[in-house]
Amino acid sequence: MHNQLKPLLIGDLEIEIPLIQGGMGVRVSMAPLASAVANCGAAGTIASVGLAYGMDETTTTFVKGSKDALQQEIRKAKQLTKGVIGVNIMVALSNYEDLVQVAVEEKADFIVSGAGLPLSLPELTSGASVKLIPIVSSARATDIILKTWKRRYGRIPDAIVVEGPMAGGHLGFKLEDLRTQSVHTLENLVADVLQAVKGYEPRPGIKIPVIAAGGIFDGKDIAKFLMLGVQGVQMATRFVATFECSVPDAFKKLYLAAKQEDVVIIDSPVGMPGRAIMTDFVRKVVAGEKMAFTCSYKCLRSCDPQTVPYCIARALCNAVDGDLDNAVVFAGSNVAKVKEIVSVKDLIHELIDETNAALGARGPSHKPGGA
Repeated sequence: MHNQLKPLLIGDLEIEIPLIQGGMGVRVSMAPLASAVANCGAAGTIASVGLAYGMDETTTTFVKGSKDALQQEIRKAKQLTKGVIGVNIMVALSNYEDLVQVAVEEKADFIVSGAGLPLSLPELTSGASVKLIPIVSSARATDIILKTWKRRYGRIPDAIVVEGPMAGGHLGFKLEDLRTQSVHTLENLVADVLQAVKGYEPRPGIKIPVIAAGGIFDGKDIAKFLMLGVQGVQMATRFVATFECSVPDAFKKLYLAAKQEDVVIIDSPVGMPGRAIMTDFVRKVVAGEKMAFTCSYKCLRSCDPQTVPYCIARALCNAVDGDLDNAVVFAGSNVAKVKEIVSVKDLIHELIDETNAALGARGPSHKPGGA
């Protein structure tokens, strides 16, 4: 591997390879995966959602269990790497504030926050060195966050992830627009967000790094978005098919077996659509069936257990427990291209070599990261 890429600079945080492994819940991107990515010079991300789901609540509360579990994952990751480790925390979670507090206390390098607008995140992290990275799916959302943070807290995001409509998991677009493919492409969204951040960059030479995400599969994709002016990319789906990802083999084999027609858009109790692989459970969801469940703790702000057709937390946990017939398995639009399980090291080496080759083919004048 010969890395000619510029590092991703987020404030005083330097990520040698301009690649962030996306946060994947429930219990998909844990300490072993995040630390393996960080050891290769990219940034690893622990997903905070649902870490305590299914715990014995006779011994502790769900809120405390969630905090303890996230604390353990961050500490475990930091024991396994000296690299960059962040946490993904969904705004939609009812214990959002508690999880942010844990990330701050455990000195996570960054917090990525989406599934809602993280308008209060600077207040929750006041005085901490943790870098704050909102996830957006439009220039309008970007502008709202920038204006609000500037007005309320006198600060700007340390970076922004622009997630397009081809991502896996929960998506920041309307269900009908996704199904009719009447949404902007990631390329268009990136251009719009790059334009939106210009007016908020404090002085010449100081940039708000923009990170492209959603449907990025190989080095050619990475090179394309670097050429468009982003400073880095986020990738999730391909990291599931690695030895270091802690999901069971059945989960990974579902990725390997998936065909393009197996990837569907579902309506989630989170209040957002999601992209998943077809399973028996997902087939029932798409057909509009209601799956009875009991709820001892309302983990999502928007969820009404009395009216939603199924429990998304339980369905996602079933996936990592190997019960795929009763599971939702999230994946990106390019999952059908995943054909083998590899090590994180080999995957990142491959991505770097492909990116360097693609950038080299476009001529010597290219400067990665849009600089």
